[in-house]
Amino acid sequence: MPLATTRRAGLVDQVIEQMRSAITTGEWPVGQRIPPEPELVTALGVGRNTVREAVRALSHAGLLEVRQGDGTFVRATSELSGAVRRMCGTELKEVLQVRRTLEMEGARLAAKHRTDAELARLTELLQKRDTAMEAEQWAEVIEHDTAFHVLLVQCSHNALLAELYQGLTEAVKASVAASVDTSQPGTDQVSHTGLLHAVRDGDQEKAAIEAGGFFEELIEKFC
Repeated sequence: MPLATTRRAGLVDQVIEQMRSAITTGEWPVGQRIPPEPELVTALGVGRNTVREAVRALSHAGLLEVRQGDGTFVRATSELSGAVRRMCGTELKEVLQVRRTLEMEGARLAAKHRTDAELARLTELLQKRDTAMEAEQWAEVIEHDTAFHVLLVQCSHNALLAELYQGLTEAVKASVAASVDTSQPGTDQVSHTGLLHAVRDGDQEKAAIEAGGFFEELIEKFC
């Protein structure tokens, strides 16, 4: 772990920034246990109290989770995502409602601003999602579905909207996982084909309606 030794004032803030960087860059992936306290103390060149304060701050922000007797684990990649995970928890309905609001506008703008390369990537992700559904390979379904939705909002070319949605990636993935009905055949899952076609055809209103429609379906089915 290439953490730099910290020497200047504001040690806690510097340690927080280095640890946050390790999280946001994926060096410490979500779900992984971070190095133990003695290793962090040595790598950073600071005292145990400094490391503990940094861990406490990042835990309060929702990026880390301290499990007594088991270690400290990465919970989210951003403060926003961590906050959503804390607020919503198992409240799938609330996550889906927030996603619906953001994705309806994201889909509307994507229908207007998406590039041919982005459309090709959206099509590829949806094909992979649907193929995995038919094979009932649920882990792959979740990965491809999450990537499809994140890219859809990026295709809006609204930087703030895309950043907000990117910050919710862990919550989005968790809601996708929670709303995939593994008891049903892949053909019975919620389809995104109509949404893709609307984005392809540049039909902004239909894209928004399609995006809102499948969220209503999910909310009615699972909430």
